[in-house]
Amino acid sequence: MDVRKSPRFPFIASVEVVEVQTDTHMKARTSDLSRQGCYVDTLNPLPKGTTLKLRFTHQDQQVDAVGRVVHSQPNVGMGVVFAEIASSIPTLDQWLAELGASDQDLH
Repeated sequence: MDVRKSPRFPFIASVEVVEVQTDTHMKARTSDLSRQGCYVDTLNPLPKGTTLKLRFTHQDQQVDAVGRVVHSQPNVGMGVVFAEIASSIPTLDQWLAELGASDQDLH
């Protein structure tokens, strides 16, 4: 069952991931994005429930977020739900609009 609150759109961007508890840094990329979360492609995904700081970079713009791993698949990646992204919402909304998201999808 799909429990997403908003649609995800295919979106490739580089992302720096920091595991909050251990301050472990890793570089990865996204494969999709929504207002509530994203999917991070990585061979070494972190366990479900892990809190992350994320910094997305796309077209010379950055979005910073705090998130939590809600799905982890070894050698593939992890689904992340955003817990905090307030200061980056205008940029995130701009990216989603460019991907074809409607105003309804954003709210």
